[in-house]
Amino acid sequence: MKKNKILDDLLLSWENTYKKGQLTLWIFMALQENKKYVDEIKSFIEDKSNGTITCEEQSLYRALRKYEHVDVLSYEFQEGNKGPDRKYYYMTDLGQELFNQFVNRNIKLFFSKEIINILKLNNK
Repeated sequence: MKKNKILDDLLLSWENTYKKGQLTLWIFMALQENKKYVDEIKSFIEDKSNGTITCEEQSLYRALRKYEHVDVLSYEFQEGNKGPDRKYYYMTDLGQELFNQFVNRNIKLFFSKEIINILKLNNK
């Protein structure tokens, strides 16, 4: 029982660290489809990650402002359903290039046969 508790604690700690580093990737993936406002980005992340990644709106706003400041993301105002206009975020050309290069350097390697075999070996 104690081993399971230690394992659970270690796994939770690793996952929390992992999730913090993944927010940018998830935001960029959300914006691949189309322009989105914050609630739609949040829903995309939670839905596509099968609920394993959740984020506070403040964290999203902080990340969006950070990338807006360096011209990787931008926004436009669009009419809201019942209230004021909403900010709909999208990737700039620079943001799209950044995303593409990140995926090529860091994500696609997980599709190599060698890495797939390693992951399968560790899954036995």
